[in-house]
Amino acid sequence: MSAPVPNATHAPALRSWVKSANAPGAEFPIQNLPFAVFSSTTGSLHPPRCGVGIGDQILDVGACADLMGDALARAAADACRAPSLNDLMRLGQPAASALRHRLSQLLAAGSEARDAVAAALIPLSQAELHLPVRIGGYTDFYASVHHATNVGRLMRPDNPLLPNYKYVPIGYNGRASSVRVSGEPVRRPRGQTKGPGEAAPTFGPSLRLDYEVELGLYIGAPSMRDEAIPVGSAWDHVFGFSLLNDWSARDIQSWEYQPLGPFLSKSFATTVSPWVVTADALIPFRVPAAHREAADPQPLPYLFSSTDQESGGVHVMLEASLCTRRMAQLGLPAMRLSRSTSAGLYWTFGQMVAHHTSNGCALDTGDLLGSGTVSGEAEGAQGALLELTAGGSRPLHLEATGEQRSFLEDGDEVTLSGRCEREGFVSIGFGECRAAILPAHGASASEPTHAR
Repeated sequence: MSAPVPNATHAPALRSWVKSANAPGAEFPIQNLPFAVFSSTTGSLHPPRCGVGIGDQILDVGACADLMGDALARAAADACRAPSLNDLMRLGQPAASALRHRLSQLLAAGSEARDAVAAALIPLSQAELHLPVRIGGYTDFYASVHHATNVGRLMRPDNPLLPNYKYVPIGYNGRASSVRVSGEPVRRPRGQTKGPGEAAPTFGPSLRLDYEVELGLYIGAPSMRDEAIPVGSAWDHVFGFSLLNDWSARDIQSWEYQPLGPFLSKSFATTVSPWVVTADALIPFRVPAAHREAADPQPLPYLFSSTDQESGGVHVMLEASLCTRRMAQLGLPAMRLSRSTSAGLYWTFGQMVAHHTSNGCALDTGDLLGSGTVSGEAEGAQGALLELTAGGSRPLHLEATGEQRSFLEDGDEVTLSGRCEREGFVSIGFGECRAAILPAHGASASEPTHAR
């Protein structure tokens, strides 16, 4: 399969009759058209349904089904009447692409159907956004070699990377039931922890609560059980991407992870953005797979494809910011914690999909694959507090309030954002992935939880 190339929907000169979509720096220009599931908060009440973001509006796609030009686009628009994206995703890439092309035509300046489409637009200020996908399975990978090295160095200073890392995409199966949409709070988990010098573990609230900056991939067309997806065909099964925050209780994790890896330290909450940026929208921002050092092993044959090496990476700039309770009380803006790019992931998303199915495991429509923490080499590119504070030994100083953070405290709010930029193309955004920390059950809401 050849590398994808931009088409008319990506044209930089393309403009929409929805004026807010043409504003400089708009997250949802006509070149994006991300999907979400929404319901109206005003007027007549309708059940949740699928829409696409355009400027500061969301388009009820199902309401435009009669405006679709061909049967494939019509079937895709009809699928958008459902309360999740799964029916649309199951139709596969050809249907999603046909729908995207027709929506681009309908929303473009000079559209012959402007009045009819305008009737299906709802201001985002009057919409509630829901979890976009009915998630059947959730797998979190560990694809950033910089994150793996930084974390490994905290535990094994002389040998940070384990021997298997550069041969196999490492991952673990998480809990789909714990995935929630941006805006829903996250309650501090309780669990077993054992600090240095303690004779026995204790049970109580996590004191080392952390976030992880990630990119999430949603599977569209499913795979067959007992049949592996070739790495060169992996993108045929990719519907789109979302921001993802895999919350982590580091003190619970350090006690439980040997010998089988994360369990309760990860299963309490994962937050995703309500917006899903399609694989088609990302075509201009596809990049070569990350460079490997000459001494690194080449991917095994089932993980190698020349096309994947040429264009299997995705360049999304990801940022994390923090707003403490004190900052919110004073009306202060959030403080940026990190900025990194998914282009530097050691393993491509195609390799993750191929490896996931290499043993015959089927991937179903709506399955969610996390990239793992996206970190870079430079200072300020570390995608978790575990890295930024060297395991808590170098607390961050928040100049605006004089506070310090080794790990998250109750009342802290973490927001992830993402953006794709490339010279000669219109930049696109991913919305936000946001959640605030609630106290553990039984703890006082006014009493902060301090990391040890």
